[in-house]
Amino acid sequence: MDGLPTERSQRLSRAAALRLSLYLRCVAEWPADGDKVSSSRIAEAVGVSDAQVRRDLAALGHLGQRGVGYDARELAAAIRTALGIDRSWRAVLVGVGNLGRALLRYQGFRAQGFQIVGLFDSDPAKVGTEVEGLTVEPAVRLAERAAALRVELGVLTVPGEMAHAAAEALVGAGVRGILNFAPVVLKLPRKVRLVTVDLAIQLEQLAFQVQHGDGANRDDE
Repeated sequence: MDGLPTERSQRLSRAAALRLSLYLRCVAEWPADGDKVSSSRIAEAVGVSDAQVRRDLAALGHLGQRGVGYDARELAAAIRTALGIDRSWRAVLVGVGNLGRALLRYQGFRAQGFQIVGLFDSDPAKVGTEVEGLTVEPAVRLAERAAALRVELGVLTVPGEMAHAAAEALVGAGVRGILNFAPVVLKLPRKVRLVTVDLAIQLEQLAFQVQHGDGANRDDE
């Protein structure tokens, strides 16, 4: 059934899922020679070992042949199924500021099956305006409208002090996953999946790696 993870996808770790996303980007971008791609070519592009690529792809089933490679279309389809993006995902965006508008203009979401079906903001000046073909609705109607729109995912691009209330409204509407750009730590029910993207933390990590050079690449226990 749609939305239910397969047995194989349940066994994937988050790290493996991240690598699969990178593999998919490679396969989608390359003009494959004879529609075949090799694990070594993927490994070189992503920066992991050839053995790691083979282990990750082996978890998806019997896809390639030794010495021949992987069928590009079959591999892409298998990765999309494992990641759960072989179907459409309905999402709402809360917070139609500069970051929210930038995300709405990103064409990659729709290309990967993510459909933004609702926009919400607490600023009366934004409510009722149209952005990228969608009308901004008042944040106070978020829980009601998210349920009516049958959304599974929410994207938060609100100020930190508003993130908790917005997340609670999404959870109450039955949203199953939240992508949070607000610079706060959200505590959600275990049934709701959360991914937080704090751009300041990412820059801090980049500064650390530049500061410490090769030593920053160690994975300490």
